[in-house]
Amino acid sequence: MTCEELLKALNDYVDGAELTEICEEFSQHLAGCNPCQVVVDNIRQTISLYRAGQPYAMPTSFEDRLQQTLKSRWEEKFGASGAATANR
Repeated sequence: MTCEELLKALNDYVDGAELTEICEEFSQHLAGCNPCQVVVDNIRQTISLYRAGQPYAMPTSFEDRLQQTLKSRWEEKFGASGAATANR
């Protein structure tokens, strides 16, 4: 299995799908490929943090800037009438 093949099937592997043959190939590849080990480990850690995490309240000033930026981008793309429709 090449690094490219590993990355294409990575989601199933990280999710623990029942893919015994692919998992064996992954394990063999990972045993000798440090860059792929790092990628898989980072994805697993990210998923664990996401599942265990609590929502983080955004600072009010950041939330206001974010909303204004999104509104401006929407209006640039769809015009002011699109923003009025989206607010309904």
